[in-house]
Amino acid sequence: MSMDDQRDDAPKSAPPDEAHVQDEPCVEPEPGPDTIEQLRQRLAEKQAEAAANLDRYLRERAELENTKKRLLRERTEAVRFSCESLVRDLLPVIDNLERAVEHSESGGNGQPLVEGVRLVLKSALELLERNGVQRIEAKGERFDPARHEALAQVPDADREPNQVVEQFLPGYQMHDRLLRPAQVSVSTQPPVEKPQNDG
Repeated sequence: MSMDDQRDDAPKSAPPDEAHVQDEPCVEPEPGPDTIEQLRQRLAEKQAEAAANLDRYLRERAELENTKKRLLRERTEAVRFSCESLVRDLLPVIDNLERAVEHSESGGNGQPLVEGVRLVLKSALELLERNGVQRIEAKGERFDPARHEALAQVPDADREPNQVVEQFLPGYQMHDRLLRPAQVSVSTQPPVEKPQNDG
């Protein structure tokens, strides 16, 4: 074996500087008094900020709860008094009805009562109309199952089938919503009589 081969097989040692650095422990430099004071100041600032955020959160949470309670109270009030305007408009109708009863008691063969009731009916229908309620008059119209309720069928040769012959009760709708269908009788084709065989 040559001297060169022996030199290649020999274990290689690290350079003296690197070996020395690896043996020494890594030590953080000791913070100076200025650095500690800065850290304390930053910690105090962050603690104050956190306390302010917590206080703001608690205040906003309380305000949200108060708003919820107020809205619930207002909604309950709105439901309780939802028909207040309708009742207020109905009071003059009641007044007119009471006047009609008083006039009927004074005599006049019942005519004052009839006139009074007619006036009350007129004012009641006007009240309904002001509140978006329309009367459905069906007599003579074609039967519409969406607006009419057939209570009877009437065989009638003079009318086309499915015509309203008679209205028992008028219907009412509020805006586009049906409150009550008109109760009616409807025409049908009369049965064809079979000729009798003289047998």
